[in-house]
Amino acid sequence: MKANQPPATLLDYGTLQGGLVRMMERFREEGTMTGDVNADQFVRTYPAAVLLGMLYDQRVRAEYAFTGPQRLHERVGTLDMAVLAEMDGEKRREIFAVKPAVHRFTNKMSDMTGALAQTIVDEYGGDPSKLWNDGAEYAVIEKRLRALPGFGPQKSYKMKFALHYFGYRDFS
Repeated sequence: MKANQPPATLLDYGTLQGGLVRMMERFREEGTMTGDVNADQFVRTYPAAVLLGMLYDQRVRAEYAFTGPQRLHERVGTLDMAVLAEMDGEKRREIFAVKPAVHRFTNKMSDMTGALAQTIVDEYGGDPSKLWNDGAEYAVIEKRLRALPGFGPQKSYKMKFALHYFGYRDFS
């Protein structure tokens, strides 16, 4: 897979608070979002990783949330949405719980991952990048995101910054 490049122009994130802001400030200072260049590269390489990272950005450090997809990939061998959607729920929960856990709330996030993956399979042919790679304005992308399991208004808004800073779309 071709990895995306970090953005040349940085967005103003003055309207945000929390862990994603800390990550963007680190990017400005050190050139890495997660604090780990390899983890950043993983998120830039797999569109599912940026989507799942935002899903997991809930009651854990944002850096841990965005590295969760890499832990999941290491255990399953893929982030293919069809594979994640078809996986037995109990098996997926066991995979999430292996230390270090994919997410602090292993059962809830495992189930949310299955629901999100199924929606991506059903609505986008299994390709999460189809949410944002068609050149649509962010208002359209945000509406698509809000229709996903686990994505309310705040996550959908913040996804703009994750997509930009991980190099998927330039929103400057």
